[in-house]
Amino acid sequence: MTVIWWARRDLRLGDNPALCAAAADGDVLPLMVLDPALLRDGPRGSWFAANVLALDAQLDGGLEVRTGSPAEEVLAAARAVGATAVHVSRETTPFGRRRDDVVREILAENDIEWVETGSPYAVTPGRITKADGTPYRVFSAFQRAWREHRWPGPARLSDPVQWCPPSTPGDAARTSLKNLHGSSPVELPPAGEEEALARWQRFRSDDLPRYAQERDRPDLDASSRLSPYLKVGAVHPRTLLADLGAGEGALKFSSELCWRDFYADVLHHNPGSLHTDLTDALAGLEYTDPGEDFTAWQRGETGFPLVDAGMRQLLSEGWMHNRVRMVVASFLSKDLHVWWPHGAAHFLDLLIDGDAASNAHGWQWVAGTGTDAAPYFRVFNPTAQAEKFDPQGDYVRRYIPELRHLDGAAALTPWKHEDGYAHGYPARIVDHAHEREVTLARYRTARTA
Repeated sequence: MTVIWWARRDLRLGDNPALCAAAADGDVLPLMVLDPALLRDGPRGSWFAANVLALDAQLDGGLEVRTGSPAEEVLAAARAVGATAVHVSRETTPFGRRRDDVVREILAENDIEWVETGSPYAVTPGRITKADGTPYRVFSAFQRAWREHRWPGPARLSDPVQWCPPSTPGDAARTSLKNLHGSSPVELPPAGEEEALARWQRFRSDDLPRYAQERDRPDLDASSRLSPYLKVGAVHPRTLLADLGAGEGALKFSSELCWRDFYADVLHHNPGSLHTDLTDALAGLEYTDPGEDFTAWQRGETGFPLVDAGMRQLLSEGWMHNRVRMVVASFLSKDLHVWWPHGAAHFLDLLIDGDAASNAHGWQWVAGTGTDAAPYFRVFNPTAQAEKFDPQGDYVRRYIPELRHLDGAAALTPWKHEDGYAHGYPARIVDHAHEREVTLARYRTARTA
């Protein structure tokens, strides 16, 4: 008997529940369908292509790669090898659920079983609820329930997989992947499961012990850099949790994985929150349409060094330090008064770790429309944030060459130095103190409307 393992956000062979279930069911055809609706130029598309190619290399070229409508191509692949079932990792994003509903229905019409096993998360969205069956909306409560609920250990194969050879060479599809990978506008990290596990081991031994103290310091680069691998499923979060050990750093790192599960759960229960406010508390808030200031923000030319360093890191690497993500999001939402979906969309265009749920709800947390209980008065001061988390200006100088002539903390406040603008760094586009008052006034009006 032959079955299909359809890889989507689980581009790995280890700790893969869907693959394990498929292997227990018969000979396995590994399938990748390149959906034109999802393939795009830029860092995200290039990173995805790189990891599909890495999976294909693990399989010695045995991955069946097709391009087209998932419903049509999955059915065609099943018919070509006489597959009796299609095994997948459960998808919980709005797009993924709609796509899978269509594919499942077409397969059922052709007497082909649809089998979901596992998900891209430690705990599948929807599994953790309050005692009354309603979902959590506050992270701290969700995290307590998440730790009590626990999660299975890494999935392991009981026997070696009996691979079924591809029914089509897929040369054109592979060429498209190689071209997409090669066209990346940024230098990508090494792709694939082996690289993800190697990165994890380096982080675990070198940085995890100090993670709790240094994770907010972009100048120290003490973050794990595993989010791009988690995004494509080159590593599963349960693999990391099972190997985490004890200690303050381990506890904090597991909390970050919990945030990922939490936001996925929120989106699962509130699919509309991907593009609109989760709550209606600020439904009447006045916003400013994106204009020249928005363009300056995108380019990293706002005149606020930490904001600009973060946006330039995004442009040059397809990634941004998490603390800086909050600062640049606050600047757009509360200094420029632009509605958060504009910023979230820009992030998803460029981030190689652009997880839909985490991105949308991270932005909403900052903007005051999401899961945080009372965030409307929180307005990050970009200069104070820089002084606290990049105290010697090393991160700023790394990404802003116009400020490299300023030593130490001077790079954080070029307006205070006679030669601060000597190399063409732009002046500040807004007065932060004034814009903060504008934001608070608008919030008060919206909350009393």
